[in-house]
Amino acid sequence: MTLIAQCASLTEVRQHIDCLDRQLFTLIAERGAYDKQAAGFKKTAAEVPAPQHFAEVMARVNALACEIGAEPAVVDATWRAMIAAFIDMERAAQATLHPPSPQPN
Repeated sequence: MTLIAQCASLTEVRQHIDCLDRQLFTLIAERGAYDKQAAGFKKTAAEVPAPQHFAEVMARVNALACEIGAEPAVVDATWRAMIAAFIDMERAAQATLHPPSPQPN
């Protein structure tokens, strides 16, 4: 874990948070680009949610939260919300990349 600055004011705290938010946004954008790539490898919409993989990711996330001293409830809720949003994005990307075949009449 990085050394946390001892802030002298609420303004300084907020400046540090703003800096961290920018770094997080960059990482979220990078993660999203990989999720879009994953959509290309999934031929059907049913493959997108990948519940077993989700369970594995959440186990790793929760273990890492404990290891580094992050608040487990915050990390769990954040990752669940983030993954749900990425699944929605990936569904849309998958549908664009692999549109369903027209059904014969």
